[in-house]
Amino acid sequence: MDVTLLGTGAPAGLPRPDCPCATCATALGADARAATALLVDGALLLDLTPGAAFAAARAGHSLAGVGQVLLTHPHDGPAVEVPAGLPQPGRVPDGRELALLTGHRVRAVALDAPGTGYSVTGPDGQRLLYLPPGGAPAGLEEGSAETYDMVLADVVGRPDALARLRAVGAVGPTTDVVAVHLDHDVPPGPELRRRLAAAGARAVPDGTTLVVGVYEDVPDVPRRTLVLGGARSGKSVEAERRLESFPRVLYVATGGSRGGDTEWAARVATHRDRRPASWRTVETCDLVPLLEQDGPPLLIDCLSLWLTDAMDSVGAWDDAEWADGGERALRERVAALTAAVRATRRTVVAVSNEVGSGIVPATSSGRRYRDELGRLNAAFADECEHVLLVVAGQALPLRG
Repeated sequence: MDVTLLGTGAPAGLPRPDCPCATCATALGADARAATALLVDGALLLDLTPGAAFAAARAGHSLAGVGQVLLTHPHDGPAVEVPAGLPQPGRVPDGRELALLTGHRVRAVALDAPGTGYSVTGPDGQRLLYLPPGGAPAGLEEGSAETYDMVLADVVGRPDALARLRAVGAVGPTTDVVAVHLDHDVPPGPELRRRLAAAGARAVPDGTTLVVGVYEDVPDVPRRTLVLGGARSGKSVEAERRLESFPRVLYVATGGSRGGDTEWAARVATHRDRRPASWRTVETCDLVPLLEQDGPPLLIDCLSLWLTDAMDSVGAWDDAEWADGGERALRERVAALTAAVRATRRTVVAVSNEVGSGIVPATSSGRRYRDELGRLNAAFADECEHVLLVVAGQALPLRG
């Protein structure tokens, strides 16, 4: 089953008409995108958009063989005039299936937002799922879904849709996840590719024809990632973004509750409020057992607070205790942590502060902490496939 993407952009296209934003200003050439529409085996058109016939011609196809046009957007009826020779667009009711003469079967998928999603099974048995912008499947139950060969969805706008599909097994390691309905939320080019790759997804230019079931281009999700950054740099947001398309993430908070500290409580509440509802939180600095266990992805926030706890426990702030075994004990703890990271089978995203570029601390204990955090970050980074430095909300890849 072949799928030609006549467009891959948001309903208004990219760049948006008359939009002065930086993303729209740079969405040129291959990064310019028409509204998303799919041509399946030259016989089925999913969504009718302006210029669909010309887009098909540019991709080397014709709409002459299209026998069915189906809409996914919430509005009733076509958004544009129907080109001559095309059947009138329609919509399959939720839960119903439409059988085409070409051997394709199209089932409407219920969503949690207005609109209709379609599960398409080709004559060869390959399966694809297409979701409209802003939509995620509703009513999914674990173990109830077959794995799709290809999913085309609003990965940037609704990463939780991908998480739901992964939770029930509808998206697996070989599923080709293609981002469509791309808008001006993410700068085009390297930044878009980086964010999508972290979610196990990709984007392709308008006019691309994909073969459903061919998964050689599916990006590998990195097993271990370290996100570094200064205060309020956006490092925690970047770390959370990397896992928001995965289900049942375990958020490991190493800072504790700090009873009575209202400022800390407010910061914790801000972090908690932006996490997906499916994530679970545990407050602990005992990271090695978690890394040794099998389970869902871990988000560790953060290593700098883990180090504070470790240095407290070995008496690192007292020069005498530091010299009399404290330094050796801390080295052993760091070695155990990095060994667990090397051996873990879980997906791990860890956050840490980058303090080595700041003001030199005035106290010996402050300088000791700065130095030990630098050593910890370097040792942890050595075990990670991806290492990022976040500056002013922008993620700069250092590795991977």
